[in-house]
Amino acid sequence: MKKPLAILLSLLTLLSCGLLSACSAEKTQPDTDAVWETVSEAYIYAFPLVLTDATKTLSTNTDGTMTGRAPVNQFNHAKKLADASFRTVVTPNVDTVYSQAWLNISTEPIIYVLPEADRFCNVQLLDAWTNTAAVLGKAGAYAITLPGWEGELPDGVTRVDVPTATVWSIARTVLSGNEDLPNVYAIQEQMQLLPLSAYVQGGEYAAPKGTYTVENDFVPVNKVLSMTPTEFFNTANALMQANPPADADGELLKKLSAINVGAGMTFDASLLGEGAAERWTQMLQQLRSTLAADGAKYAQQLGQWIYYGRPIGDFGTEYTYRAMVALVGLGANTVDVAIYPKTTVDQNGEALTGEKAYTLHFDTLPPTLEGGFWSVTAYGEDDFLIDNSIDRYCINDRSAFKLNEDGTLDIVLSKEAPEDTSNWLPVSDGDFHLFMRIYLPDMTALDTWQPPVIREQ
Repeated sequence: MKKPLAILLSLLTLLSCGLLSACSAEKTQPDTDAVWETVSEAYIYAFPLVLTDATKTLSTNTDGTMTGRAPVNQFNHAKKLADASFRTVVTPNVDTVYSQAWLNISTEPIIYVLPEADRFCNVQLLDAWTNTAAVLGKAGAYAITLPGWEGELPDGVTRVDVPTATVWSIARTVLSGNEDLPNVYAIQEQMQLLPLSAYVQGGEYAAPKGTYTVENDFVPVNKVLSMTPTEFFNTANALMQANPPADADGELLKKLSAINVGAGMTFDASLLGEGAAERWTQMLQQLRSTLAADGAKYAQQLGQWIYYGRPIGDFGTEYTYRAMVALVGLGANTVDVAIYPKTTVDQNGEALTGEKAYTLHFDTLPPTLEGGFWSVTAYGEDDFLIDNSIDRYCINDRSAFKLNEDGTLDIVLSKEAPEDTSNWLPVSDGDFHLFMRIYLPDMTALDTWQPPVIREQ
């Protein structure tokens, strides 16, 4: 009797262990909803990094013969203002001529020489996460380097640390009409960009020729939004190795590591569960509204206009805000350099549409500090410039507009041209919106300034 009883006890023990193991396994199965919440956080966190890389890939995809692009560590000097064919970055600025460069400072510093200029001309240096690391506003030679670099610099060279190996430099030189282009070209020709090793040897430097591949011809934001979860997160994981997250990101990164998102990790798509493709699509479809809802808390009201305030351009741990700005205006300045008030409605709160004609009325013009300037630019629903018969995309303080007798200004917003086009800003057939750019804004005067209103004609 003892032997059968021992066998029975053994079977019960095995069965009990099996049940416990099953329970334990059931408990360790990931909560799919919780996983997707983390996926959404990870996407928002990494989106600016991946979009920056896609923008760099397109912008440097050239053998040196393509207009509007340049290999890494070389200038891409625009020779005209952006127009309706421009598709590299949404909501492009048409006040200034850009001199852009994508820098790789992983092996040695890059020297940026900024010449004297008789106008607004500064250089914004963005890291790979879209934070403004520095603004170069004075003529001089600057060494752009990683914080850990320990070499010596020549006399007269100012060190500027950027925390990531990828640096996007955007020089903006204000332009007063096409007749002013030769003066801008003269400034561009004096700009220099070369490795430190070449600079200390006298500045003789032959930049290497780039390469072109057809698969890297894409609209950056569309490219990123079309990525699968594995493509997106593995791209982000690889980029984080050369462009390390900030120390302040440590707490979030610990959470994201649960889904294998982090420097050098390999994302495991099986964590997403069944129906992953559908849930991914739904997440992306909700992305814009999700970002806009969170970004609203940073919105500053200026009459019927709204602009986004601090910490724009230097986001810290405000990850959702950073992603929103990347999506709608990659490369935004900090507010001390510029603000970008936007409106999508008229003074009655109705959506702006090309089916109507409007008057944009200024009692007084936007307040700026010395050297500052302003403009109003129209964009279509796709956030790009609107094609029109006179190639006019903005009205600014350098435009040949006509003031009213009392010193006020009325700008005509319409699809069809008015009889006098001096103050006409063409708009699209469908919905459109306006950005008012104010460079070097007088923030004190802005508190009491009466912003312009839009009235249907």
